[in-house]
Amino acid sequence: MTTAVLPATERRVPPLGGFSLTFLRLEVRRLLRNRRTMVFTLVMPPAFYLLFGGLSDAYRTDSVGRGNVSAYLVISFAVYGSMLANTSAGASVAVERALGWSRQLRLTPLNPVAYMLTKVLTAMVVGAMSVAVVFAVGLLTGAADMPGWVWVVSGLVAWLGAVVFAAFGLFIGYLVPSENVMQLLGPALALLALMGGIFVPLDQLSQTLQDLASYTPAYGVGVLARSALLGTGVDAGAIANVVVWTALFAAGAVWRFRRDTARV
Repeated sequence: MTTAVLPATERRVPPLGGFSLTFLRLEVRRLLRNRRTMVFTLVMPPAFYLLFGGLSDAYRTDSVGRGNVSAYLVISFAVYGSMLANTSAGASVAVERALGWSRQLRLTPLNPVAYMLTKVLTAMVVGAMSVAVVFAVGLLTGAADMPGWVWVVSGLVAWLGAVVFAAFGLFIGYLVPSENVMQLLGPALALLALMGGIFVPLDQLSQTLQDLASYTPAYGVGVLARSALLGTGVDAGAIANVVVWTALFAAGAVWRFRRDTARV
């Protein structure tokens, strides 16, 4: 008597490794329902802009490059908001790991690259919202004054350049337990913003701090975002800063992701 052997069912890999706009939309909606994250990324940056003198009469009249000091502050805090949004969204993987959601996803045909790409794009969507809110406050208060094309260029650079912090958030999310991630990120991002010339113009710092600033992750994004306002042109060093830090954080995220997967 012979026993028929049924062919093994092949597990087909979905197109694009499982990446889909539906999954991306669900990720964005899930993040937007997190009230703490929304306050952290959409309320704090414009509040800091106003607190640091965005409505100051002196800043309205003092000119800087193609605009005024208030415009300089708007761009700086748009960068800071994009930093917060991108990092928070990327670091959300820490919570998913703690809840076991990441483990469930690894049981599906979803490619790890597609998963991490979805996370980065989710971070960029929230980052765009943060930049838009800060710019809206600058426009509605009438304090920031700069040409229309400078608004557009600086906003795009503040948004796109902060992809380095999406990679940073992913790296921290895989590195630090979920109960500690937000306590670590808040002070860390504030320090990076201070050291990178986001809160205080670099020329107001000591020469030693100015030299150190060029090696911090926030420096490149800030310089590039403000270049249209200041008329300084494209800074090759700032571009290198963004590229190198993005590559380092992305490599760290991949490394930690593989170690996390190996434990399952």
